[in-house]
Order: sequence, then structure tokens, then C-alpha cells
Amino acid sequence: MRILTLNLIGTYFHQIKAGTKTFEFRLRTPYWRTRLEGRTYDMVRVCWGYPKKGDAEREILIPWLGFEEQTIEHEHFGDLPVDVFAIRVRAEGSGTPRTH
Repeated sequence: MRILTLNLIGTYFHQIKAGTKTFEFRLRTPYWRTRLEGRTYDMVRVCWGYPKKGDAEREILIPWLGFEEQTIEHEHFGDLPVDVFAIRVRAEGSGTPRTH
């Protein structure tokens, strides 16, 4: 099974867990381009920081729903618009992601 792992700060982790955050953003860099373009995954593992193995409270598994390219303004990336990969971390109407 191919799994994309995203490590996040607590705020974003809890928003995804609550179902209020539908995209996780990564700058459109060669690093992320290599990991996303032309690839498919089975699942996305969203982690709160870098949890110890087996710490299910700090991990969420979400079905891979793909990504899209966007230009956004966000305080995390500074004052200017930036190009990002917007990774889907929740489908509309899918309910809360499952922890494992």
C-alpha cells in the first residue's frame, strides 16, 4: 500500500480531524513535485508532529483523493501569494477521517 505521510503542527492536525480543513498545502517545489506529480497513493497519513510508532491519537489515515495546484495567500507562507500543491485531506460529505 502506498501512503503519503504529512507531518503537521497541532492546529492543522486538529482541524483535519474535526473535518474543517479540506486541503493541506505544500509549496510547489521540486521536492513536492517529485512526490506528487505522476504518482498515486492509496492513503494519506496525517501526523501531529512526529509521533512514536503506534501512537494512534496522533495519526489519521485518509483515502488518497489527489491534489490540485493553487495560488494562495496564507500567513504561514508570508505576505505574498505563493504557488502550492493543495492535497485533499477530506472529501465533501465523507465525515470525519478515521484514526488507526
